[in-house]
Amino acid sequence: MTNLTLPTQREVTDHVRRAVRRASPFVEKFARVGYAAKGAIYSLAGLLALMAALGQRGGETSGARGVMQRLFDQPFGLFLLGALAAGLACYAVWQFIRVVEDPERVGNDANRLMKRIGYFGSGIIHSALVVSAINLLLGYARHGDDNASARGWSATLMSYPAGRWLVAAIGIGIGVYGLKQIYNGFTAKLDRIDVSPLPRAARRWVCRACQFGLAARGLVFAIIGTFFALTAYHKRPSEAKGLSGALDTVREQAYGPWLLAIAALGLIAYGFYEFVKAMYRRITVS
Repeated sequence: MTNLTLPTQREVTDHVRRAVRRASPFVEKFARVGYAAKGAIYSLAGLLALMAALGQRGGETSGARGVMQRLFDQPFGLFLLGALAAGLACYAVWQFIRVVEDPERVGNDANRLMKRIGYFGSGIIHSALVVSAINLLLGYARHGDDNASARGWSATLMSYPAGRWLVAAIGIGIGVYGLKQIYNGFTAKLDRIDVSPLPRAARRWVCRACQFGLAARGLVFAIIGTFFALTAYHKRPSEAKGLSGALDTVREQAYGPWLLAIAALGLIAYGFYEFVKAMYRRITVS
């Protein structure tokens, strides 16, 4: 009988890296399509929230799954949702490539490790969105509310030993990430964007819009992270919230419609930021 020799982890990693390098022109296109798909999600979520803030018919606070359902319900919805799902799949692939290959090699070792953990989490989240889109396309299920999704997996995690602490860690991580995005927005630390081809006046306004969007999304994520931390603290999965829940929280405050309108404009600006990344981000696949 022939002995079967399994490849080592290093051999597998080297093989993946060689494959990525050979496919580098396609990988860059995947990344840009992915950024555009992510921009579409946030722009549409912001537009729906702005309509809700202005009392317009059809407006609602919605997460990514709600946006996909609204797209699917439109004329040519099958095509629109299919295109969005393909774009989100491209983004998930790009995130997983960043985990394995680390093509952009930024920061020290500890910082790099944290970034790669973040890329992995982002890849998982966007893969789940692709699965949700496919379910819609195949008619297996209507969209699930993102709050219900957050509560569901929080309850699942908390059913395991130490699951409560894992939910708390996730909440703290989301909150810290949100605060970092707020900081990056205020300090103009944009993600490897080169808008030098644009006229100087246009560059200034593009960067300001991107900063506003980054800070607004950071605030929304800080709210989401806070609710996950409270979920763990109170041992109540029902307190977990997604994007729509965070926007509802904003609307429930004093001057809620005004605050919701500002948050909605921020999400639209963040979607614009992702479109800018799709066009002008420096993407390295080495």
